[in-house]
Amino acid sequence: MSRVVAARSTYRHGDLRRALLEAGIALAREGGPEAVVLREATRRAGVVPNAAYRHFASRQDLLDAVRAAALAELAQAMEVECARAPTGGTPADAARAGLRAVGAGYLRFAHEQTGLFRTTFPFPADVQGDVDPAKAGPGGLNPFQLLGAALDRMVEAGVLPPPRRTGAEFLAWAAVHGLAMLAIEGPLRHLPEAWVSALGERLLAMVEQGL
Repeated sequence: MSRVVAARSTYRHGDLRRALLEAGIALAREGGPEAVVLREATRRAGVVPNAAYRHFASRQDLLDAVRAAALAELAQAMEVECARAPTGGTPADAARAGLRAVGAGYLRFAHEQTGLFRTTFPFPADVQGDVDPAKAGPGGLNPFQLLGAALDRMVEAGVLPPPRRTGAEFLAWAAVHGLAMLAIEGPLRHLPEAWVSALGERLLAMVEQGL
């Protein structure tokens, strides 16, 4: 009886879809995509399991919504890092710093929010042109678009030759994502945090100078 009352109370006094999504995000934050289970989300939201199907037809539907939220949080973390980047010096200096900041935000999120970071993958197939605000940060861009914008500024500042701009997102992403995965799931996870952080700085400099 108490569970039925809780379900009615949650539905009447709040947004049930939002409550389920927030529960799913919390599960992903704690344990990655494998932890996003519809029944556990309903339990945390205080509703009976069948109530969830009014908003999410399946676990995959909930996981897709959680993934979009994780992408938006990743984009926000990257924007925060970009806001900290130095803006003095020449346009070339600012463009280089901006590109490094995009990568630094990505690595920081992978380290500090590992569960959500793992949940963002696989990225949606249409992430390059995706304008879904659910997957974007406050600036309206998703993580892939933030990287693209940083590379465009490199071209505008005369740092990156236009012929080398094509496909540069994938080269930069592959390098930074590879280090992130080595640090959270590979052999680097056993190394001191300061050492991994220093590797990240060297990698970002390598990407910025090598594109």
